Amino acid sequence: MEVGVIMGREVRKMLNKKIVNIFLKYFILILMTAMFLFPLLFMLSTSVKSINEIFTKSFHLIPEVFHFENYANALKTIPYLKYAGNTLFITVLNVVGQLLISPMVAYSLSKVDWIGKRVVFVVLLSTMLLPYQVTMIPVYIIWHNLGLVGSYVPLILPAFFGYAFYIIILRQFFMTIPDSILESARIDGASEFRIYWNIMLPLCKPALISVAIFTFMFTWSDFLGPLIYLTKQDKYTLALGLQQYMSQHTVAWEQLMAASTMFTMPIIIIFFFAQRKFIEGVVTTGLKG
Repeated sequence: MEVGVIMGREVRKMLNKKIVNIFLKYFILILMTAMFLFPLLFMLSTSVKSINEIFTKSFHLIPEVFHFENYANALKTIPYLKYAGNTLFITVLNVVGQLLISPMVAYSLSKVDWIGKRVVFVVLLSTMLLPYQVTMIPVYIIWHNLGLVGSYVPLILPAFFGYAFYIIILRQFFMTIPDSILESARIDGASEFRIYWNIMLPLCKPALISVAIFTFMFTWSDFLGPLIYLTKQDKYTLALGLQQYMSQHTVAWEQLMAASTMFTMPIIIIFFFAQRKFIEGVVTTGLKG
């Protein structure tokens, strides 16, 4: 009888401890989620408020009256569609460039034997140690001497040579694929390109989606690149255009927040629909060195 009572107490203690751990885990997750969501909710709330309501002393997240016309006014005041078209053009070409070149380089560094492969990989890895601010001026001088400053070429062409970060992500993913699959294909007479195109690429779709999302997010929100290379207002991207609007005009904050919301939404939507593949690609990358 006493043994049963003691066991019952131990079971209750374990259950209570488990409940407390679950509660603390979800409490921390909810708290962190709220911290990350608050700036977004604040932007959404401000985008549908009147200018008078924005500057009232009493803060409230839900507007008294929703002013959805702020979005229409933002499209009239700021050349949003022009900037969005420019940004989408640059972003799409960057994504295409990365998906064409980075997997090829990653495949050659992981599954093809050639002299100097390890040296090239170390050099490629070492380029990530250099901050962009170190190479910014020399690279600008190169583009200036080529007469391409003011065009989209400096913002697009580098993507067609691959970025070290994306190449390393894909290389680590390729390393997880057994060599026996490739050897079987070579025995059957498949060429190296056919192995890459018909076998490797279909197997690394999660990693490719991760690279595409990373590239889209970085290029869509890039401010420094367009600031350095774009000189004409009709070629501005959204990030640069919104900043220039703030610096040159009396800011209508409700319209600026509406434009910022429209600027942010594509990234959120794309991540929402592709998050499963994105997480799968990130988790499975680097399982094998």
